[in-house]
Amino acid sequence: MIDKRLFDLPGMKKYAGILGVLVFIQAIAIIVQARALSIAIVNLWNLQSFNTVIVPAIVFTVAFLARHLLTVTENRVLFPFVAKTSGDMREDLMAKIFRLGPAEIDKRGTGNIVTMALEGIDQVQTYLMLVIIKILDMSITPWLILLYVLFLRWEQAIFLFAIFPVIILFMIILGLAAQSKADRQYEGYQRLSNHFVDTLRGLPTLKQLGLSKRYADNVYEVSESYRKETMSTLKIALTSTFALDFFTTLSIAVVAVFLGFDLMDGKVMLLPALTILVLAPEYFLPIRNFANDYHATLNGKNAMSAVLAVLHEPEMTEREVLPDLKWNNDSTLKLDHVSLTYPDTKQPTLKDISIDIKGMQKIGIIGASGSGKSTLINLIGGFLSPDDKGRISIDGQSLPHLNQANWQKNFLYIPQNPYLFHATLADNISFYVSNATESEIKNAADKAGLSNWIKTLPDGLNTMIGEGARTVSGGQAQRIALARAFLDPSRKVLLFDEPTAHLDIETEASLKNDILPVFNDHLVFFATHRLHWIGDMDYVLVMDHGRLVEQGTPDELAQRNGDYVKLRSEMGAADL
Repeated sequence: MIDKRLFDLPGMKKYAGILGVLVFIQAIAIIVQARALSIAIVNLWNLQSFNTVIVPAIVFTVAFLARHLLTVTENRVLFPFVAKTSGDMREDLMAKIFRLGPAEIDKRGTGNIVTMALEGIDQVQTYLMLVIIKILDMSITPWLILLYVLFLRWEQAIFLFAIFPVIILFMIILGLAAQSKADRQYEGYQRLSNHFVDTLRGLPTLKQLGLSKRYADNVYEVSESYRKETMSTLKIALTSTFALDFFTTLSIAVVAVFLGFDLMDGKVMLLPALTILVLAPEYFLPIRNFANDYHATLNGKNAMSAVLAVLHEPEMTEREVLPDLKWNNDSTLKLDHVSLTYPDTKQPTLKDISIDIKGMQKIGIIGASGSGKSTLINLIGGFLSPDDKGRISIDGQSLPHLNQANWQKNFLYIPQNPYLFHATLADNISFYVSNATESEIKNAADKAGLSNWIKTLPDGLNTMIGEGARTVSGGQAQRIALARAFLDPSRKVLLFDEPTAHLDIETEASLKNDILPVFNDHLVFFATHRLHWIGDMDYVLVMDHGRLVEQGTPDELAQRNGDYVKLRSEMGAADL
């Protein structure tokens, strides 16, 4: 239930210390409450005057109120810390993903990342609120009660002490089973998220191909698998809760039976016996609360582990090697025999890539699916680090990789699915230019072909879009990304990673008319598998299984009758 990295969170040890003091005082209140209640009952049993009951009743009431007020205080003390920690964790996660780039999203899946950043952080917040107090309660309260019982009667103290490890061992066995089930459930949840997002994105294409019903069945199968994993986890949870309640109730019953025998034999007085009997359920209560919340927090623990795994992903160093750069007609970018191998693979994904780029050009990157187009775009964008062999340079400056702050200030990256923030349309367009004026934003939107759509919006540029707000079509999302490029003319390098791959032909044709003007006076890398774009390129890179098999102008490649011509023939006139 506890992730060891929990106490590495900033401020956690401080708040754990504060809560530990409050739990200690609460444990004292529980003992005082039990003692006062026992005194009052014994006095009534012995038919003493009502006045002898008043003081114990008042003490009991004060201790009872103090106990529960301390519970409220613990939550009030902890909540601001948990809210800030989970909020900071969400911001750190988004910043980390932004720095790691699209390669991280490709590795983990869009649905998984979205789920992690939204619902996952909420689960982490629940986990932090529950686990810290429960752990401290279980670590302090039973042992103080045990010490007090030992002071009253050592036989019952030894029994309570002996039964505790047995219950803990039983919890560990069932907890490991529950953890295994919960891990599979969380993996199923990640698959469901990724599968749903991928299917949703491709829905227009699936409908055109008549495959939407088949993929509806796939979504059903994945969701049904997740349901079964969830029910399997709940079975373990219910079984362990029942078994724990049974053992603790049985233990309390054993204590009561032996105290009853001792009372009849005159070996113990009524007051200490009743006090022990009242404290016995309190002794087991922290572990029962811990067990009940264990299953409620497993998803939170898994979510926190997933978030911390991303936050601890190594980042590329040496990001300031490249001096100040403003890409212009004389600027050069060279890749000389560069390869790239993913950490979890043995064979390089990109093999021996050599290109020499100068100034403002329109460079098309083509190849079949899986040929390495997107990987090359990610390498150029600095989102992936190349292998040690090979050489990368900009304006003659040798670089370990292209994750250089001054290089990334010069380009805009436009993927298949541009990310839209939960903000106004104007804020989304001005993402890279925070000081843009309203007229500049409107002008950029006009150039991107958004004018007619904006006129239909209730608040125009001030309309909220993104997560939880107005939905945006794929074509509109691409136009918003395009407006970002029009708005910031200082960024002279444009990276397009198959921006029209999921759009229908009519939408793509309309969007193309707005994309082409932004190419002027820019260095453009345009990865695509739709060959009708190639006629608008100055230079073409042909990829095949991670290798750059041909490069040159479209006319030069057509005359060679090589891989470029073969690829065009395989893809056909439909420009797939």
